[in-house]
Amino acid sequence: MANRQATGYILLFATAICIVCGILVSSFAVSLEPLQDENAALDKQKRVLEAVDLLQPGERVTPEEVAARFEPIKPVIIDLATGEAQADADTATFDQQRRARNPSTSVELPKNRASVKRLPDQALLYEVRGDDGELEMVVLPIEGLGLWGTLYGFLALDADTTTVRGITYYLHKETPGLGGEVDNPSWKAKWPGRRAFDEDGEFQLAVIKGQAGVAAEDPFRVDGLSGATITSNGVTNMLDFWLGERGFEPYLARIRGEAN
Repeated sequence: MANRQATGYILLFATAICIVCGILVSSFAVSLEPLQDENAALDKQKRVLEAVDLLQPGERVTPEEVAARFEPIKPVIIDLATGEAQADADTATFDQQRRARNPSTSVELPKNRASVKRLPDQALLYEVRGDDGELEMVVLPIEGLGLWGTLYGFLALDADTTTVRGITYYLHKETPGLGGEVDNPSWKAKWPGRRAFDEDGEFQLAVIKGQAGVAAEDPFRVDGLSGATITSNGVTNMLDFWLGERGFEPYLARIRGEAN
C-alpha cells in the first residue's frame, strides 16, 4: 500500500485535484458564457434606456419590459470616418471593443487626453425615433481613462446633436464614493439640458472643479465629482474626443445636414 505521507503521493494527489477542479471550472465557464453575454447585453440596454430617461436608476424591470421600452430605439452601426450607416452590418453580434483590439479593423492613435489607444473603423450607436419616424435622440457610446482604468458609458443627445439628454456609465473601476459617483443618480440628473457645442460648433462641455449653475444659465459646465478631479477630467476628455473629428463628428454633421 502506498505511503500516504510520501512527498510523491502528496504531489500526485494535489496535481489530480488541480486538474479535476480546472476541468470543472472551465466547463462551468463555457456553459455559463451565453448567459453572461445575455446579461451583459441586457445591462447595456438598461443603461441606454437610462440615458434617454426611459428607465429610472435602480428601477426593477423584467427582460420583457426592457425589450418593450427599447422598441423605439434602433441600433445603428456606422463607419466612423464618414458617419454613414452600414446597412449590411449585424448589430446583434457587433463588439466594438473587440473590433478596436483587432489591428485589421482599427488604427493606433497618437497620444490623446482621453487615452484612447486604438480606434475601430466602425461603431454601434442608437437612434431614438418617434412614431412618425422623426429622429428624437441619438445615444453615443463613450469611453476614456479615469483614475484607475477605462470608463465605458453612453451619452444621449437631442436631435439637434448638441443638447444633452442624459449620460450613464455601465463599466468602470473608479473608487466608490469618489470617482464612482459617476453612477450617482443625483450627479447624472445635472446633465440634461447642458450643451456640448457653442453656436460656432466648438466643443465646450466640461466637468468643472466645484459647482456649476443650472443648465439654462450655465449650459457648458457640470458639477465636478468631489474628491475625484482626475475622474472629472476624464469625463471631459472622453466627451471632447468622441464628439470630435476622430469620433462621432462626421455622423453628427450628417444628422445636422439631413435636418436642414
